[in-house]
Amino acid sequence: MKLQDILEETYTALSANKVRSGLTMLGIVIGIGSVIAMVSIGQGAKLSIQASIEGLGSNLLTIVPGVVQPGRGIVSSGRGSAQTLKNSDLPALSQVDGIAGISPELSRRFQITAATGNNTNTTVNGVLPAFAPVRNLAVADGVFLSDADQRSLGRTTVLGATVAADLFGDEDPLGQSIRINRINFRVVGVLVAKGGAGFSGPDDMVLVPLSTMQKILVGDDYLSTISVSVADKDRMSELKEVVTQTLLTAHRVDEADFSVISQEDILGTLSTVVNTFTLFLASIAGISLVVGGIGIMNMMLTTVTERTREIGLRKAIGAKKRDISMQFLAEAIMLTCFGGVLGVALGWLIAYGVSSLGIVQTSVSLWSVFLAFGVAAAIGISFGYYPARRAAALNPIEALRYE
Repeated sequence: MKLQDILEETYTALSANKVRSGLTMLGIVIGIGSVIAMVSIGQGAKLSIQASIEGLGSNLLTIVPGVVQPGRGIVSSGRGSAQTLKNSDLPALSQVDGIAGISPELSRRFQITAATGNNTNTTVNGVLPAFAPVRNLAVADGVFLSDADQRSLGRTTVLGATVAADLFGDEDPLGQSIRINRINFRVVGVLVAKGGAGFSGPDDMVLVPLSTMQKILVGDDYLSTISVSVADKDRMSELKEVVTQTLLTAHRVDEADFSVISQEDILGTLSTVVNTFTLFLASIAGISLVVGGIGIMNMMLTTVTERTREIGLRKAIGAKKRDISMQFLAEAIMLTCFGGVLGVALGWLIAYGVSSLGIVQTSVSLWSVFLAFGVAAAIGISFGYYPARRAAALNPIEALRYE
């Protein structure tokens, strides 16, 4: 039996009962569409995180207090406190050859209120003037915090783009006042928007002088993080080890009570989390594919029963078992492939809708489309094999007697 004949007969058989064929395909359409959508959302989130982290600079080392343990995050040091980074660590780090800049930071969340009456709860970072070049940031309007602000415990602030919009809307925030922990601060600058939803996003930050943060807002001299920019990114691994040894000496400890993390470490960890979550969601969505496959098997078994006399007649006039088997297997595969095409279209529409709503920028990859078609064909073969084999095994004499 020629392939063209098989395809023509398959199309005719499926077209004879369009409603049943359509309902049978529905499980495949929903399953493929769900998998495509979940994978595209996961890929989009991964690319967004990657872009945000790379926007901070690929030559950045981040020192955090406490020890980072896989699956547990930052845990307390051996002394029972994770507040192990202080201003006294900075002179030792500044002596390390190959470091281009050092930016100590102290972060806390506060409720911020503007004179307009608008308010937001966000991260307030106490920083030095070196924060901008080390973190690869620029000021869109106004100026950045100065050394004079640091020396005088200045009550000045620079706002991230999102915070500025939340507090002042379309108004010019420069020169206006905001209240942090019931203390007034004057806005002197607004950062250029970086976008993304990544690690320590600057768009949602409020920056104040480090000295003001430590002595007025918090009342302690510890640091939340120390960001270190490396002059030559090819020396990242080497300088990561040097920085670790320098701080071990400065802290006079044998076991680190801090962690030195590179951008690659952060990206690798977050990518692993996103990939695992994407796989989990895709697996759940894939359950509907199995349900769809069972639906196809059920329909094909019903079809075999309904067409028993037809099968008997074909075998009586010379059709081989292989011809009968191929006919029914082709019907199952065609159903799943049509369902795969519609499922890919549905998945793309869902991904496009998610992007349009601004939830996350999705990315439909070519490999996921090919995978969808491969899975659809595999389901057609797997769940169509038994009905096809059953049809081929019918006795022609008994089949012709069937009413």
